[in-house]
Amino acid sequence: MPEYDINDPTDLDIMRGHFDMISHDEWAEYLELAEQRNMGYKNINILKTASRKAGISKFLSPKVIKWVLSLVEKLDYEDEEE
Repeated sequence: MPEYDINDPTDLDIMRGHFDMISHDEWAEYLELAEQRNMGYKNINILKTASRKAGISKFLSPKVIKWVLSLVEKLDYEDEEE
């Protein structure tokens, strides 16, 4: 994931766009992967929150969106390696 600046409106719009493109089904897959890999209580909970807010990123803070997108990228990267 490119390094986004959460204070830059352009970067924030890009992050929100990436977040909104993830469907409910994809969130369920990410949650399942995170639980299988024991990614930790906080990470799993933030993924659950993200799955409830799928498609409506305007209700999440920029910090949370950045955190969630970094987790998604990590899960994707680890999944590609397997």
